[in-house]
Amino acid sequence: MKEIKVQDAVGQILCHDITQIVRGVVKDAKFRKGHVITSEDIPELLRLGKENIFVWENDETKLHENDAAEILRGICQGENLSASDVKEGKIELKAEIDGVFHVNAEKLNEINAVDEICIATVQNDIPVRKNKNVAGMRVIPLAIDKKKLEIVQKIAENSVPLMKIAPYKKFKVGLVVTGSEIFHERIKDDFTPVIEAKIKNFGLKVDERRISDDSKEITHEKIQELLDLGCEIILCTGGMSVDPDDRTPAAIKLTGADVVTYGVPILPGAMFMLAYKGDVPIMGLPGCVMFCSKTVFDMILPRIIAGERLTREIFIKMGVGGLL
Repeated sequence: MKEIKVQDAVGQILCHDITQIVRGVVKDAKFRKGHVITSEDIPELLRLGKENIFVWENDETKLHENDAAEILRGICQGENLSASDVKEGKIELKAEIDGVFHVNAEKLNEINAVDEICIATVQNDIPVRKNKNVAGMRVIPLAIDKKKLEIVQKIAENSVPLMKIAPYKKFKVGLVVTGSEIFHERIKDDFTPVIEAKIKNFGLKVDERRISDDSKEITHEKIQELLDLGCEIILCTGGMSVDPDDRTPAAIKLTGADVVTYGVPILPGAMFMLAYKGDVPIMGLPGCVMFCSKTVFDMILPRIIAGERLTREIFIKMGVGGLL
């Protein structure tokens, strides 16, 4: 940067904020760093006591922070994300829709390892609402070596964009409520209202509902009925523990579905099961889903509704942060 007279500064870029102080009224930046000075600014700068100011000295080897932020935006901004105007060298990304936020965390970590680069996001793979700020990016100095942005672009070149919002999809939902006590109407079914409330948040409803006793054969029959009716998500409540009469996992296996996991490193919800019959996810929900405000079901439900096919490896990584 260099110091020049205010009168010679038209067209130059400020290197620092210039603060206006009016006692009892305002103390804030009148001109912010990165501002391009116009002829109309000169009288105001003089009134603020600035005979000389520091401006950015153009150097072909460097990029101004605003230009660098635009490069980072181009790398990061994917589907269903809108970008703010650049302000003080920073750009923010906002969700355009309700959905699940995804970021290529591995690539982002590589990029943030480049000196003087800063990209911050909300947690990966979480549900976000429309207009939620999900990421912000900038470089640290006012002017950054162009080579550093070239390194960033090289890291990201086959993975651009790094971020997106996956929209929720419409599914036909089937529910199998298990338990002889409910099947024989000895007690009221309190699980169904909980499930209905949770999926309603994503614009879904229980389209088909069946009640089964504790027999794996009957539970399998009910699940198969829902598959035959074209249900695209099937939820099975109860019968998921290690007790001898808890046979829902066996019933799910009888369908021939591919089991992703039975048991997850997440509490509450360790006895959760996920399997896929073709493209249809079949979930076995442990009893904690009925009475705990947040369980494994709440963690994975948005991702399932956004169309993601979950793997065992995904569940293994959920152990860090899995104590809910």
